[in-house]
Amino acid sequence: MQTNEVTLGALERRIDLAVSLADIEKEVAARVQRVARTVKMAGFRPGKVPLKLVEQTYGPQVRAEVLGDAVESSFRLAVQEQKLRVAGTPNIEPKQDAAEGKMEFVASFEVFPEVVLEDLTAVEIERPALSVGDAEIDRTIEVLRKQRTAFEKAERASQEGDRVVIDFTGRKDGEVFAGGQASDFPVVVGGGQMLPEFDAALRGLSAGESKTFDLTFPAEYHAKELAGQAVQFEITVKAVEVPILPEVDATFAQALGVADGDVTKMRAEIKSNLEREIARRIRARVRDQALEALSKAAGFEVPKALVDGESERMAEAAKQDLVRRGVDAKNVPVEKAWFTEQASTRVKLGLIVADLVDKHDLQAKPEQVRARVDEVAQTYERPEEVVRWYYSKPENLRDVQDAVVEENVVEWVLGKAKVAERAVSFDELMEQAPQA
Repeated sequence: MQTNEVTLGALERRIDLAVSLADIEKEVAARVQRVARTVKMAGFRPGKVPLKLVEQTYGPQVRAEVLGDAVESSFRLAVQEQKLRVAGTPNIEPKQDAAEGKMEFVASFEVFPEVVLEDLTAVEIERPALSVGDAEIDRTIEVLRKQRTAFEKAERASQEGDRVVIDFTGRKDGEVFAGGQASDFPVVVGGGQMLPEFDAALRGLSAGESKTFDLTFPAEYHAKELAGQAVQFEITVKAVEVPILPEVDATFAQALGVADGDVTKMRAEIKSNLEREIARRIRARVRDQALEALSKAAGFEVPKALVDGESERMAEAAKQDLVRRGVDAKNVPVEKAWFTEQASTRVKLGLIVADLVDKHDLQAKPEQVRARVDEVAQTYERPEEVVRWYYSKPENLRDVQDAVVEENVVEWVLGKAKVAERAVSFDELMEQAPQA
C-alpha cells in the first residue's frame, strides 16, 4: 500500500491510495476457493462445483468485495499512520492513469478541527435569583382557578371575561366564504380567540341580539385567500355566560391532587413545584449563556460534512413535527439549507463539549445521573415507576446522561467566568420558555 497526503484547506484533505493488483487477485482466488467449498448448484453435490464455474458465477461479486475491502483498509491505515481524525464519510474515486500493476484511488475528506478556546476569565455570566413567597403562590393559585373556570347563564349584556355563544356568518363580496360560518360557537370576550374587531363587536350584546359589522383581515392572515380582504360579519348572540371561579377550599385542593383536601398542603406542593420550575429556568438561562460563551471563545472552522448531516437531521425532524401536527409534509417543502446556520452552531458546540469532557474528565458520573433521574421522577405521580423505567434499558438513560454532561461543562465554564447574581421578578423569569 502506498499513500500520499495533500492539504487542500483548513480541514480538507486528499490522500492518494494505491493497492497491488497482484494482492487483489490473490485474495480473490482465496475467497473463490472458500466459496467453492460450500456453494450449491443444480447438478452438483455441495462443494463439488468446478472451480471455473464458481469463478464465472461468483467472481465479479467477490472481486468487487475484495477491492472495496482493500481500498477501505488502505484508507483506514493511511489516516491512522498520519494521525488524521476523519470527519464524515470520505469520497473515494478511482484514478484513470494508474501505474502498471496497481489500482490507484483518490480519497477526499475532512478532518476534525483542533479545539482551541480563548481565555474565559473575562466572560460575564448572569445568574437570575428568585425565591418563592406567598405572592408567587397566590398568583399561581389564581391561574389554576382561571383554568378551572365554570360559566353560568346571565340575563345581561356581555362584558369582558364573559363567554358568549353565537351564530355567525361572514361574507366577502356578498358570498359566504370558506370557514366563515358557525353555529353555537362559544367564545370568551377579550380572550384573544378572535380578531380584535370581531372581539369588540361581541361586547355589550344580550342573548337574542344580532349585529352586523365590517372587518378587514390582517395582511399576514394565515388563510391567504382572506389576507388583507374586507368582509362583513353578522352575529347573533344565543347566550351570555358569566365566569364563576372555584373557591380555594378542600374540593379545589382535591382537584389538584391533594387527596385529603388540605389547603395548606396544597400550597406547600404548589411552592415545591414553583421552586422546581424556577430552578429549571435559572439553569436554562445560565446554560445558554455558558454555551454561547464557549461558542464565541472558539474560532475554528467546522467540517462541512458534519454540518450537512446535522442540517439533514434537523430538516427531517421538522418534517416529522409537521406530520404529528396533522400537516401533509409533501405539501410543505422543508429545505435542509434553512437549518445550516443552526446546524453549524450545534456541530461546533458538540465538538467543544466533547473536547472539554475528554480533557477535563467531565463525563456523567453514576451518582449524578441518579440524582437527575430522581429529580425528573418527582414530577410524576409514581416516581418509583419512572426510576425503574429509566434503569430498565441503557438507552433510556442516554438523554439524562447527555444532560448531566452538559451541566458538567456549564459548571466548568462557571468556574472560569465571572458569575454575578441578579434578582429578577417572577414575570421576568417566566417570560423565557423552559428548556432544561
